[in-house]
Amino acid sequence: MPVPVPQLGSFDYVPETKENLDWADLVTVDLSLYSTPEGKKQLAQTLINAIRNEGFLYVKNFNISQGRVNRQFALGKQFYELPLEEKEKYTPEGLDQGKFNGYIPAGRRIINLETGLRDKTEMYNIPKFTSDFPHTHPELIRKNLPEIEEFARALHTEVLDPLFVLLAIALELPEDYFTKIHQYSEKSEDHLRYMKYSKYSLEENKSLDNWGYGHTDLGSFTLLFRQPVAALQIRSHLDNEWKWVKPQDATLTVNACDALQFLTAGYVKSTIHRVTVPPLDQQHVDRLGLLYFSRPHNDVPLGTIKESPVLEREGFTKNEFEISENPVPTMEEWTFAKQKWQRTKGYHGDAKYRNAVILPGFAEKPYV
Repeated sequence: MPVPVPQLGSFDYVPETKENLDWADLVTVDLSLYSTPEGKKQLAQTLINAIRNEGFLYVKNFNISQGRVNRQFALGKQFYELPLEEKEKYTPEGLDQGKFNGYIPAGRRIINLETGLRDKTEMYNIPKFTSDFPHTHPELIRKNLPEIEEFARALHTEVLDPLFVLLAIALELPEDYFTKIHQYSEKSEDHLRYMKYSKYSLEENKSLDNWGYGHTDLGSFTLLFRQPVAALQIRSHLDNEWKWVKPQDATLTVNACDALQFLTAGYVKSTIHRVTVPPLDQQHVDRLGLLYFSRPHNDVPLGTIKESPVLEREGFTKNEFEISENPVPTMEEWTFAKQKWQRTKGYHGDAKYRNAVILPGFAEKPYV
């Protein structure tokens, strides 16, 4: 039952670009088919093909109204209108050590070595609503917490749980295999994020190749709600070509992440993506994002799943840590090792940074 909600201003989406971009040809998982065994089987095949070939997909009919989504965008917009000094009160201690819940200010990354231009990307991360995490927020967020919690929990029950069931079916595992290690009640570093990319001047954009470097996400699935400023690009697993991701009405964009790659020894591939300079007809506006990052329980070891007949048949039996005979990390160890690398203040994408060893047995690589 929806909770009573305070009044919020409306959120107006900017018009989509009129430029003819090289859009990725992504498939859609239609969860209206999920209610029957035949539908699940069909969707499982669609899902596994998508995350093995392109890495991204759309999800529709996930039982969360556009009105509820719009209110989250409105909350994010209002949060970023707060004074910087107010937002900075909620920057986590230990940000340089990989802590990430709360406000992460812009300007920590150098994105143009010649001019020293820094990023204009801000994030506000809200963890799970369990006893494992404190919730200290500005008044705007605090008075809307019941609605935010309801929204975050709905993403688990309406989107993530079905996707994990479909993944299990595709790997010929018990249907609850992945939902058992992604339970909302257990400690994991899932979080909802309001994310703002402030616009650059036309002159600054001319000097940039991208707003953010190519990367992979560290968890299981990332959920990205439609927002119309074109800037997200993915690198196809099939041909390594960069393509634009087109915003689709009433859909979520979903990508697979590192934890699933480790658990399947690379059968599921973590999606390489980046945020690039928007097309000219959208460079005059800010880009507001609403995302959810899903991760296995903190104590889950990221070793290759041994129970999957599919992985066994296809020869996906050891991941990077196992091949190199290094200790297999838990999800918690992987999370904070990679977050510490990602949060390196002042990094500028040099070879030493982009090829860093995150943990023994796994080195990052540049995605260009």
